[in-house]
Amino acid sequence: MNLAKVTTQALSGINALPVTVEVHISSGLPALSMVGLPEAAVRESKDRVRAAIINSYFEFPARRITVNLAPADLPKDGGRYDLPIALGILAASGQIPVESLNGLEFHGELALGGELRPVSGALPIAISARNQGRTLVMPLKSAQQAALVKDVKIYQAEHLLEICRYLQKQGELSSPEITPQHEISHPLDMADVRGQHHARRALEIAAAGKHNVLMIGPPGTGKTMLASRLPGILPPMDEAEALESASINSISNHGFNIQHWKIRPFRTPHHTASGVALVGGGSTPKPGEISLAHRGVLFLDELTEFDRRVLDVLREPLETGTITISRAARQADFPARFQLIAAMNPCPQGYSCDGKSQCQCTSEQQKKHRARISAPLLDRIDMHIDVPRIALEALRESGQHSETSAQIRQRVVMAHQIQLHRCGLSNADLSSKQVERYCKLGKAESQLLEQVLEKLKLSARAYHRILKLARTIADLDDSTDINQQHLTEAISYRSLDRLISN
Repeated sequence: MNLAKVTTQALSGINALPVTVEVHISSGLPALSMVGLPEAAVRESKDRVRAAIINSYFEFPARRITVNLAPADLPKDGGRYDLPIALGILAASGQIPVESLNGLEFHGELALGGELRPVSGALPIAISARNQGRTLVMPLKSAQQAALVKDVKIYQAEHLLEICRYLQKQGELSSPEITPQHEISHPLDMADVRGQHHARRALEIAAAGKHNVLMIGPPGTGKTMLASRLPGILPPMDEAEALESASINSISNHGFNIQHWKIRPFRTPHHTASGVALVGGGSTPKPGEISLAHRGVLFLDELTEFDRRVLDVLREPLETGTITISRAARQADFPARFQLIAAMNPCPQGYSCDGKSQCQCTSEQQKKHRARISAPLLDRIDMHIDVPRIALEALRESGQHSETSAQIRQRVVMAHQIQLHRCGLSNADLSSKQVERYCKLGKAESQLLEQVLEKLKLSARAYHRILKLARTIADLDDSTDINQQHLTEAISYRSLDRLISN
C-alpha cells in the first residue's frame, strides 16, 4: 500500500485542532512535495525527516512523495509535524505496518540523528486527545507536561527508532511518571512588610474577592513589596485553573516549567511595553502579558509612565476576562482573567502633594500627572489605596509579631469559600443582576452610598464596584448582611475619586 495516514494536531490559540498527515508514494522522479498550508518551519521538515530516517537505518524512498496536511485551510507551523511525516513515509513505503498507527496520535520535532525534541502546547494537545479518546506518543519532556492532564494515555520516547520498534511490536514504550503535587508555599511572606497596616488590609480584601487595586504613594514606601506578596495570600489554584494557566504558558515563546504547576502567575511588564506585548499578537497570534497572568496577578509598576493608549487596551479584558487577537490570516481567543495590581506616584516628583512634603508641583502639573490614566480605566479598578511613608520606628520594629501570609490566607480562603458556596464565583466577577441579589443594603446604608455617589460624582460601574467590595468585607467578617461599617470601609478605598472630586 502506497498511502498512509497519521493523526496529529495543530494549535490555534489555546485550542488544539485535529490534523491528518496523508503520505502518498508514487512512481516518478524522486521528490518530496508538501501541501496543506505549511509555513516555513513545516516546509523545512523535509530535510530533517530525510536525515532522521536515513540515520535511523531506514530507507528513504527514491520515489515521488506527496505529503498532505489536512484540513488544507488550517495554517500549520512549527516542527511538531516531523514525527508524523516520518512515520507516514515509513508506513507508506511498507517499512512499518500501516495498521499499527490506528488510535495513536504523534507529535515531535526530529533532530537529524532521529532524536525527538519537545514541542510547544503539550497541555492543550493532551486535553484534546483526552476528549477524542486517543493515545498520545510524544517526546520525553512534552510527555511529562502532558501527563498533568488526567485520564489521558501517553507514551514517551527519545528516538524515532523506539517508536518504530513499538509499532513493529518489537519493544515497548514507557509512560511518564506523575509525581504527586504538594501544597505550594510562596517564597515571599507578608510578614516581611513593616507598617502599612491599611495597605495590608486592602490586599487581604482584594485577595478574598479578586478585586483590582491601585496603590498611590511616594517612592520607597513598599508598593512593589506589597504587590509581590499578593500571590502568597491568594486562594490555592484548583485543577481547572492550573490547567488553564499552564496551557497558556505552554503555547507561549518561553514555554511552561513543570515546577510552576499550581503556582499563580505573577507578571510584571516594564512600563515601556507596547499594547501588543500586553494583550498579545503577531502574525501567528501569541498570548500577551494579560493572558500569561491568567488566574494570577498582573502588576503594573509606575502606572503613569505607561502610554495611555497602551493602558486603555486593558479596559475590555478587565470586563470580559478574554481577549480576541485578529489578524488578516488568523484569529485567536485567549483567556485573560487576571487580577490587576498597579502602583503610581502621587505627582511627577513622586511626593505626596499634601503641603508637608518637598513637592513643588503646581496643581496643574498634578492634574496632568493623574490624567495619564483614563477615567474608564480607573472605573474598572475597585480599590484606590494610599501607601504613605513609613515612620522610622516602624522600620526598626521586629517582624516577629506581624501576621504571616499563611495566617492571612486562612481568612482569605474562608471568605472565598463563602463566595463559591453562595453563587459559584468571586465577588469581583458578579454580574449586575447578581449584585442586586447578593449585595442588598439597608435604608441607612443606601442613603450613605447615595450621598457618596453624588459628592464624588461616581459612575454606575463605580457604584457596583463599591457594593462588591463591601460584600467581600462582609464575607471576611462572616456576615450575611452588608452593614454600615462594611460600606464605609469599602468607600474609604476610593481615595483617587476623592482626590479628583476636590
